[in-house]
Amino acid sequence: MTGRSLGLRTGSYGSLPSIKNVIAGGGRFLHSKSFGSARKNSIMMLSGSREKERSLSSVWYRCLGRRKVSMLLLVSLALLVFVLGSFLVNKESNSATVDQQMGTTHYLNGARNEASRVLRRKDQHKDKKYYAANIVNGGDGNRFQVSASKGSNHPCANFSFPPPPPPNLRRIGPRPCPVCYLSVDQAIASMPSFPSESPVLRNLTYVHDENPIKNEPHGGSDFGGYPSLKQRNDTFDIKESMTVHCGFVKGSQPGHLTGFDFDESDLEELQQFREIIVASGIFGKYDIIQQPRNISEEAKKNVPFYMFIDKETEAYMKNKSMLDGSKRVGLWRIVVIHNVPYSDARRNGKVPKLLLHRIFPNIRYSIWIDGKLQLVVDPYQILERFLWRQNANFAISRHYRRFDVFVEAEANKAAGKYDNSSIDAQVDFYKKEGLTPYSEAKLPITSDVPEGCVLIKEHIPITNLFTCLWFNEVDRFTSRDQLSFGIVRDKIMEKVDWHIDMFLDCERRNFVIQAYHRDLLEHMPPPVALIRRPPALLNTNVRGRNQGKRTPRRGRDRRSGSRHRRRASAGNREQFLLNAV
Repeated sequence: MTGRSLGLRTGSYGSLPSIKNVIAGGGRFLHSKSFGSARKNSIMMLSGSREKERSLSSVWYRCLGRRKVSMLLLVSLALLVFVLGSFLVNKESNSATVDQQMGTTHYLNGARNEASRVLRRKDQHKDKKYYAANIVNGGDGNRFQVSASKGSNHPCANFSFPPPPPPNLRRIGPRPCPVCYLSVDQAIASMPSFPSESPVLRNLTYVHDENPIKNEPHGGSDFGGYPSLKQRNDTFDIKESMTVHCGFVKGSQPGHLTGFDFDESDLEELQQFREIIVASGIFGKYDIIQQPRNISEEAKKNVPFYMFIDKETEAYMKNKSMLDGSKRVGLWRIVVIHNVPYSDARRNGKVPKLLLHRIFPNIRYSIWIDGKLQLVVDPYQILERFLWRQNANFAISRHYRRFDVFVEAEANKAAGKYDNSSIDAQVDFYKKEGLTPYSEAKLPITSDVPEGCVLIKEHIPITNLFTCLWFNEVDRFTSRDQLSFGIVRDKIMEKVDWHIDMFLDCERRNFVIQAYHRDLLEHMPPPVALIRRPPALLNTNVRGRNQGKRTPRRGRDRRSGSRHRRRASAGNREQFLLNAV
């Protein structure tokens, strides 16, 4: 192996003279002891341009020292990485939130279409179901056309997802993607004048039972009324008039002596007629209230925001001076729940989530968001985009990754979301009822698993029935509502011509920002500011000790002095690395 060939092989780590620790000679590596004599010979026998270059390099190394040159290379590499990182950060920040009013396209945190990301994965055969579920929206895999049901004159009729930005290895996982919203004024103008028609079902009433008795081994509660399996099966036979179990089985009205009770002042408030409400809930002091942003003055005036909390959360908020006698925290009107029916805080949260039509009997539209979410788009724009434009009366996002109930069940078990035996019992029950794994044969149904933290709903009999029966499954089996969503939807769709708008989860992430639960936030360490210290001056310690003194030069001591300088240089290098970190 020649010195030239070795230089080519190590070119990616710097040229051969830059390495200095080893050189090629006779097929072996020669270290620094033999390198000194070789260098002297080369200086004394300069006869051409190569010898001159070597002599210049040797003089350069003699002035700076081998370790210093190595440190300079490390510093140069660090500077290069820093410059490239700064370029990427600036590029990402330039693609931050773009908020337009006419045909608005929202990019939140450098939004990208996660469907496109999935389609570019090497293992596309593993995500065949994902591809089939997303491609139903139209487009070629990278661009999904918006289905503007209002016709070609709609401002968003020709909207399509722009090409995704370059991959960002520092941020993986689900991301937001663009959504075309109308302006608030246009959205308000597009609100339907009359309620949507409810297929088949016209009149829906609810079971009242002051003394519910459990007659079967399956789950249930006093609050839900313990419907038998026969009663459960009968509720899926859609008729013009129906009476079903739907929580609040006791008491004269929902919220009064039912086991999920409100103050009298709150009861009067909840009975008022409203066109639109936004609701959320925090139980077991599990989350921190997130204030909505980008809410129009029209919505602040006409759309009330209700936050349901239990007594435990109320005590926590008062202790933190977050709640006073006004019952308001920012835009949220606080409604305190008394006598919660379940010991599980998450199960208590399913009551307002799924039974808003019982708590608010006189509203047209509702948007439910989980307590950990922050709303960042105006409610009118959300309703126009996901209900009115689609001619739909119920909308929910599908899970960003899982479309199969059986896969979702295994994921819940692996994450310890609920008792494994209870999850198995629920899935086995549904399997006996005919539930099958999700496949392309179910298209145009795009998923059996929702991301259930946002519900967008028009309150008409068929949607009220759907959430009643969905709640009954949650009350009977586990509180993991993703497992029971598909079976209830499919049984209703078998009987009537009705569908649910299941939009992309990346679109949901466009109008809500997900925060951490309170317990995680409290256990997170505070952010640490990175302080970059300037590099220490070389040989500072040596100069400090010898300042004002002149060391006599001796012939024999020159060599030992060289060793001393090397030791000092090694110490300075360690100090430099510590300061750089």
